[in-house]
Amino acid sequence: MSESIFDKRSLANIYEEIRKVYLSDNRPWIIGFSGGKDSTCLIQLVWNALSELPKEKLQKKIYVISSDTLVETPKIAERITTTLDNIEQAAKNTNLLISTNLLRPKITDTFWVRMLGLGYPAPTTMFRWCTDMLKINNADRFIQEKVSEYGEAIVLLGMRKSESSTRQQSMNLYKIDNSLLSRHSKYAQTYVYTPLEDFTAEDVWNYLLQNKNPWGEQNRDLLALYQDANASECPLVVDTSTPSCGGGRFGCWTCTVVDKQKHLGNFIEHGEEWMETLVELRQILKDTQEQSEWAKVREKKRRHGRVELKTYGSKCPKCETLNEPSAEYCKNSGCGEPLINYTPGPYTMEFRKQYLEKLLLGQLKIQKEGPNPNQKLILDEEIHEIQRIWRMEQGDWQNSAYQIYKKVTGKTLESVKEDMGGFNKMEEELLQQVCTKHNVPAKLVSILLNLEFEHQGATRHSKIYGKIKSELTKEWRDDMTEIMKELTDDRDKRNTVKSNAFDKSHTE
Repeated sequence: MSESIFDKRSLANIYEEIRKVYLSDNRPWIIGFSGGKDSTCLIQLVWNALSELPKEKLQKKIYVISSDTLVETPKIAERITTTLDNIEQAAKNTNLLISTNLLRPKITDTFWVRMLGLGYPAPTTMFRWCTDMLKINNADRFIQEKVSEYGEAIVLLGMRKSESSTRQQSMNLYKIDNSLLSRHSKYAQTYVYTPLEDFTAEDVWNYLLQNKNPWGEQNRDLLALYQDANASECPLVVDTSTPSCGGGRFGCWTCTVVDKQKHLGNFIEHGEEWMETLVELRQILKDTQEQSEWAKVREKKRRHGRVELKTYGSKCPKCETLNEPSAEYCKNSGCGEPLINYTPGPYTMEFRKQYLEKLLLGQLKIQKEGPNPNQKLILDEEIHEIQRIWRMEQGDWQNSAYQIYKKVTGKTLESVKEDMGGFNKMEEELLQQVCTKHNVPAKLVSILLNLEFEHQGATRHSKIYGKIKSELTKEWRDDMTEIMKELTDDRDKRNTVKSNAFDKSHTE
C-alpha cells in the first residue's frame, strides 16, 4: 500500500509549492476538470493555496476546462455543468482570475454524427476512434489557442502515480530534471504540473472531507455519488495512453470498449431505474461487435468504397477455430460455420436508421421517467448533420432522419436549407427507376449530382474532377461472389509471383 503524502509533507508545504510554481512566471494555467474526486481535489488545493496570496500577486489567469462528449452519463454531465457554474460564480467573489470552459467536439466529430452519419462501428480497443474526437481534440484546440495567445502554457492535471504502474511510468517519462514541471506529450510550448502525483486515493478523500469546498458544494455529496456508482473518475484525457473510461469509471454511457458499464448498473441498483434505457441502447451497439452480426449490420465495402480481403486468419464465431484468410467455411470438422473473410465496412443504412429511431424513443422514455424532462441523448444539430451526410453520401433525398424524428416525436424538425435543387422523395424514386432501367447504381448518380450542386459557383470548377474520379473508382457492383473471386485470384497471383521471385533469388 502506498504511503500517505501527509506522512511526508504538511498541507502547508503543499500549498507553498503550488504558490511557488504560480509565482514563478506569467504563463497561464489550464486545469483539467472531470467532475471526479481527483480533479475536484486539484482545483480545491489550488484555490486554497492561492487564496492566501495578496491581490497584487494574483495576476495569472487560470482556465478550468472540462470536456463534454455529449454522451456522458447524464448524472455526471449534470454535476460537471453545475460545478463549473458554481466555480465561476464563486471566483467572481474572490481575487482569483478563474474562468470555466465546457469544451464540446465539433458537430462533425460527435459520437452520433460519426456513428449514425458516417457509419463508424462501435469503438473497440483496436479502433478507439472516440477518444481523439470527443476528448483529446477539444483539449488540444483550447491549449493551442492559449499557447498562441500567451506563447506558452502550463496544464494542471489530477494524475496520481499510485493509480497504476502504467500511469507512474508515463508520468516519470516526461518529468523534467530538477523541476516541478513535466513536458507535455505533444506540444513543446506546453508544460504539465501534477500537484497530486504523490497522493493516494485515501489522501484525496481525506483532504476533500476535512476541508470546506470553496465554491459552496458539499464534498460528501461527491463521496455519495462514488458510493452509488461504485466507480472511479474518468480523467481529462490529453493523450491516447489514458485507458478507456468504461468499466468501473465514470465516463460515456455509450462506451463499448469494455464488456460492461458497471457504474450504470450500480446507479440503477441505487434507485436510478430510468438509466436502464441507456444500458439497453448501449447493449445494441455492443452486440454489433460480434462477428456473427457483421453480415446483418455492416457494409461489405469500406468507407473508401472498396472491398478488402482479410490479411489475417478468420476466427470462427462458433468454435473459435482460426482459419486461413481465404476460407469461406470453418475448417473444423463438424462445424462448417460460414466465415467473413473480408474486412467489414461501416454500419449499413438500415441499421443506422433503425438505431436512430431507437435512440429517439429512448430519449422520450428518459425524459418521461428520469429527473430531467428536457434530457437530450442526441442534439437537433446532430440530426441535421446526420441528414446532410446521408443526403450527400447515401443519396437520401427523402430526408429519412427528419422523417424518423417526426415519426417518434410527432414534431417536425425544420430542415437546414441547402442548395440541392429541391430534390426530394419523388425525385429519388424517379432516379431509382431510371437507373434500374439502364443498370446504373442510383447511389452513384445521386452522389455525382450532389457533387455538381456542391461545386456550383466555384471559381475553379476543375476541382470537382478529382472527386468524380474518386467516386468512379469505387466498387459499385453488388455481386460479392464475383468480387471476392476477383480479389482472391489477384491475391493468389501476387503471392505466386512473390514466391517465384523468392525461389529464384535463393537458387542463383
